[in-house]
Amino acid sequence: MATALQMLQHFIEYVRAAGPIGYVLYVLAYIVCCIGLVPALTLTIAAGAIFGFVRGSLIVLIGATAGACAAFFLGRTVFRRHVERRVASNPKMAAVDRAIANEGTKIMLLMRISGFPPFTWTNYALGLTGVKFVPYLLTTFFGIIPGTLAFTWAGVVGLEAIRGRGHHAGLIVTAVGAVLVIVYIGRIAANAIRRAGVEQ
Repeated sequence: MATALQMLQHFIEYVRAAGPIGYVLYVLAYIVCCIGLVPALTLTIAAGAIFGFVRGSLIVLIGATAGACAAFFLGRTVFRRHVERRVASNPKMAAVDRAIANEGTKIMLLMRISGFPPFTWTNYALGLTGVKFVPYLLTTFFGIIPGTLAFTWAGVVGLEAIRGRGHHAGLIVTAVGAVLVIVYIGRIAANAIRRAGVEQ
């Protein structure tokens, strides 16, 4: 029986050989991951390796944003009762709800940048709040840009290193630097969230 990693590898190989239709397949895969609460970091990194930095970043931004919006609407409709039970039993999410009520889009943007609470679960939980769709869409899209760029670039660098192209040390330094920068930015955002009354 194929493992999840093997299945992912087969999917990536299929997408790489699919031509332009691979873009659509990758976006759909991202949407499925968001709906299924599956962390998609591997897909983000692989997008850089498959499509390159610019196209890979755009595909991830479109897929992640579309998936987040799908989960948002499902949390507000089909899965509402289940999400309500989960949120009610999680003090952190209740605190997030209060913080959003007080500070609105600022907290949502900080949540996206920091990665706290986890991206996939937050999409459902935010569907229960009074957040309007357009602010949710915009804070999601712009908030995930830094992380998307950093990890897509890491995928590009990884592929170039495997192929033996370019200056390995320089490529690795830029990739590690990009990830460290997004981690640092995430910590700043997380500290701001804590000051708003949400403890990690």
